[in-house]
Parts: sequence; structure tokens; C-alpha cells
Amino acid sequence: MTDFAIRVEALGKLYKIGRRERYRTLRDTLTDTLSGPFRALGSVFGGRRSSVNGLRPDYIWALRNVSFEVKRGDVVGIIGRNGAGKTTLLKILSRVTEPTEGCAEIHGRVGSLLEVGTGFHPELTGRENIYLNGAILGMKRAEIERKFDEIVAFAEIEKFIDTPIKHYSSGMYVRLAFAVAAHLEPEILLVDEVLAVGDAAFQKKCLGKMGNVAKEGRTVLFVSHNMASIKELCPTCLWIDNGKIRQTGPAADVIDNYLRDSDKSGGTAECTFEEDPEKEFQLRAGRLLNKEGTITQQFDCDRPIIIELICQVHRRIPGLYGYLSISRMDGTEVMVSDSFDAVPNPLDELPIGMHSLSITIPPRTLGPGSYAIYLNFTSMSSVRGFDVDSPGTIFTFQLNDQTSRRGNSRLGYFSTLLSWNVSPLKE
Repeated sequence: MTDFAIRVEALGKLYKIGRRERYRTLRDTLTDTLSGPFRALGSVFGGRRSSVNGLRPDYIWALRNVSFEVKRGDVVGIIGRNGAGKTTLLKILSRVTEPTEGCAEIHGRVGSLLEVGTGFHPELTGRENIYLNGAILGMKRAEIERKFDEIVAFAEIEKFIDTPIKHYSSGMYVRLAFAVAAHLEPEILLVDEVLAVGDAAFQKKCLGKMGNVAKEGRTVLFVSHNMASIKELCPTCLWIDNGKIRQTGPAADVIDNYLRDSDKSGGTAECTFEEDPEKEFQLRAGRLLNKEGTITQQFDCDRPIIIELICQVHRRIPGLYGYLSISRMDGTEVMVSDSFDAVPNPLDELPIGMHSLSITIPPRTLGPGSYAIYLNFTSMSSVRGFDVDSPGTIFTFQLNDQTSRRGNSRLGYFSTLLSWNVSPLKE
């Protein structure tokens, strides 16, 4: 028996931009086998290139020359910006999609949680999907039955276990999907950022379960943008950048380097970006302002923080929205907002031209300390894919508490001053 669970060598995945990947059927395989010699002759006599080395602009490498090993029982975090190739890697390891080049060896039974509903059949009930997934993992019916009650209890869907899952909410879907993936005793567990779909209590329960899985000696690969969760759960971290491995090593070291690299603020309260006409939508400039309109990185808890952004639209994008995350400098995410918080979403199909966008953090929201602001713009309908423009960490700032009694020694993530009202009780 080998001492590694996963071995990846020179792995690469090529996608055609703007085309949804079509997964292969048995008919596809048979057709390709029979027609292969004729395609080869056509390539020779017609002068058509069969190699992807002469890459046209409408193709993109999601992964390229990726190599690493994961030993049995290791818990590895995978980090990187949106579009870096993290999910593509897990899809290849889960055998959802095939690599374009290279190979990946998997030694052990794999349980995957990649996207909400991956591997589930919407017409089947929750009960039937549990048995179906167990069978796919190669488990015997007796093994599934032994874990069945535990799975249902963890997912908290007892009343709906015999309802077709097409009627489930996204929260119910992901609870059942995680419960199945974690409880059917896979030797290797692959978990993507899908946990963000659940509420805070569910996320905490999932992280606890993954910790238990790791203590049992099983292998875990965990993709997340939550650096605090990665640090807590994963001794080792793998950083993917633009489809290639940038760094592997102890989680704390890799995360620190990743955060420093993502910080495009350069230690200032302003940022600018050169125009890229190929982008449909682009952040061109940004700055941090106090209430008086002064550009600064120093703020008081009693005063608002104003984030002013200048954006350029080259093409109207249905469903465009912005995502903003505020984190402590150790990577702990303390606040998240996106433009869908406003109804209607102000970025949806924004007209062509230059636009000013203002976001205000109210007084007494965040506790004193140093913070980083991360920004991303996204749309499922973009011709460039899910990721429209990823400026990354564009600002850092310092927040001071000058007026409350505890001041900068106040602990916690928030500085909201609560009212303590006392009134006498009538006898």
C-alpha cells in the first residue's frame, strides 16, 4: 500500500471560453473510438492542428503543469482567488471532468462536495439519493443503513427525507449533500466553498465534522476563501494562482504570503487600474474617504468609512454584482456584503460608460484594529466566465476607538455600544 492518497503530475485542463463543458457519455466514447482513424487522416490531409499548443484566444488553461502529493491522513487547504483553478482541480480529482494533460492518482474511496446538488438526482427523494450516493462510493447496503439515521439527523431534514429533492431549498440541499459526503466514510473527502451556502450554525457544524474526519485518519482537501477556517483545520496549505501552484507549505506561512500578494493597495488609501478594453466591466480606481471627504487610512469607530469606486462598463452584463469582504489582517473574515443587498441590484445591466459607486460602513460597526478590503465582480452570464473582474485586496485601513472606556483594548469584531437600561421593579 502506498503512503500517499493523492498524486498529481503535470496536470492541465483546457477550456473553450463561452462554451459549457459537456460531460462524456458512453455513446460519445464509442463514437470517438470508431471515428478516430478518420479524424487523424483528416488532420494529415487537411492540415488541421490537433495540438492545443497553438492556442487560439478563445481557449484558456484553467490548470497547467500542476504537480503535488497528499499523504494519507493529511488535511490540506487549497486557497486562491476566484477563477484560479481550485474547483477545476477538485472536479478532476472527483472524476467529474477529465484532464487535458497529465494524470492524477487517487488511492481510496472519494467523497466529494463540489457544488450544491452535484451527484444528486432531483427526481429522487432524499432517502433514495443517500442510497444512490452510497452505491456510487462502492458501499454495501448494510453500511449505508448503519449510517442512515446519523446522516438524516445531521442534515436536519427528517420531515422531508421522502420528498423529491427538487423541492428542497438550497440550504436543505447542501445540508444533505455534506451529510452524505462526510458520513459515508470516504477515505478521501473533497470539499469546495459550497459550505458558504449554509448558515453560520451549519458551517460551524460542518467544520467540526471535517475536524473529526481528519482525526480519524482520513484525507481531506478543503477549498475555502475563509482563511481563519483554513488555519484552524489545515496544517498544510496549497496556493493556486492562475492555474498553477504558487506555493505549498505550512498553512500560516502560505496564507500570509497569499494575503500580502493579494494586497494591491500598496499601503495607501487609493488604487488605480489601467484600462483593459477586453474586459466587459472593470474597476478603474478606488479610494477610502472619511466623512469630510479626505482620503485616509485612519478612521475612528464613531465615524463612517466611505468606499468610493470608479467603474467602467464596456458591455452591459445581466446579473452583474459586486462582492465585498472585510477581513482582519490575519485573514479572519468579519464582514461580507454584495450589491444584491440593495434591491434592485444597482449593478445589474449597468449602462456602458463610467460610473461612480459608493459604499458606506456605518459608525460603530467594526471593532478597533487593522483591516483589509477585498473586492470582486461576478456574473453567471459573462462571456468571460463567472469571474468578471477580480481587483482583489485593494485597501487596508486602521480603525481606532477614541471615545469608549475600553478604547482600542476592546475585544471582538464589533464596536457597537449597547444600552444598559435599569428601571426599578414595582413591589
